[in-house]
Amino acid sequence: MKNFRIESLILAIGLLLLGICIQKGFKSFAERDRSVNVKGLAEMEVPADKVTWPLMYKSLGNDLNALYDNIKNSNKIITQFLIEKGIDEKEISNNDNSPYRYNVTTVITVTSNKVDLVRSLIAEQGELLKRGIAVTGGDYRYNVQYEYTGLNSIKPQMIEEATKNARQAAEKFAKDSESELGKIRHANQGQFTITDRDANTPYIKKVRVVTTIDYSLED
Repeated sequence: MKNFRIESLILAIGLLLLGICIQKGFKSFAERDRSVNVKGLAEMEVPADKVTWPLMYKSLGNDLNALYDNIKNSNKIITQFLIEKGIDEKEISNNDNSPYRYNVTTVITVTSNKVDLVRSLIAEQGELLKRGIAVTGGDYRYNVQYEYTGLNSIKPQMIEEATKNARQAAEKFAKDSESELGKIRHANQGQFTITDRDANTPYIKKVRVVTTIDYSLED
């Protein structure tokens, strides 16, 4: 009987310890599973650093040879105008559509990183009319295009800012839930997007990135 009581006592103590261990295990598992998912936004406005400016004009005539001479002379006038204003010759390209019934559309394209200069020349293109060239517009294929190519230079700064904003949101959540913010469990940098600031200022770009971060929460 004495041995039976001892064995029962040992068994009871063992079950108690097992229950404590299981309870701690569940608590530890629950704590490990506690986390908060937050997003951090970073935005930056930057000036475009590349511009493509198509200058389109049409030439009409009854004599094909005379028409080609006229186009050649017009191209020379436009190119001279651009070079005079500070555009490098290597930044100028020419595209003549094949003539059809003596109607030729010519496009001279300026591709340059001198964005401010090109913008000023767009405002001055009326000067070409004084030189006998009527530049036309309205064709969506030949709209001025502005680009920003320096994304790699601002990526680190923007990622740092987005991560900082995400952490601030996580700290606020942890405080409100009476918890401590732990380590990062998972992070997703997100995709950078570059858009026009608005329809009136396509030469100003808005760069945007959203990071998604999981933080662990601790008591």
